[in-house]
Amino acid sequence: MRAWRHADTYDPRRGRVATWLLTIARNVAIDATRVRRMEPLDPDVVASRLGAVDPASAPDDRIRRAVAELPVEQRRALFLAVYLGRTGREIAELESVPLGTVKTRIRAAMLKLHASLETSDDV
Repeated sequence: MRAWRHADTYDPRRGRVATWLLTIARNVAIDATRVRRMEPLDPDVVASRLGAVDPASAPDDRIRRAVAELPVEQRRALFLAVYLGRTGREIAELESVPLGTVKTRIRAAMLKLHASLETSDDV
């Protein structure tokens, strides 16, 4: 329906019809996913619930410990991005901080996890 309604916006100089239609379909899928998203739980609450998961299916304990050692702000940003699939902008709005701060927190968390896990592999 969206392609039909906006057919006059198609410009053959900018790409093929298939590409234009796939872009429309992708955008509709993203919109639908965002509408259906539940409000995220507090990452600390979800993390505590993960402890009740069957050990056979639980993540590696080294990863769990490494994540637990992260500063709270970094852990929350990483959790919202990785586990809940939130965008940087969404996290910035949820946490009431600038987008750049969110990006810095996620990057710092990833670097700390990498360093921590590399060190634990050497032991």
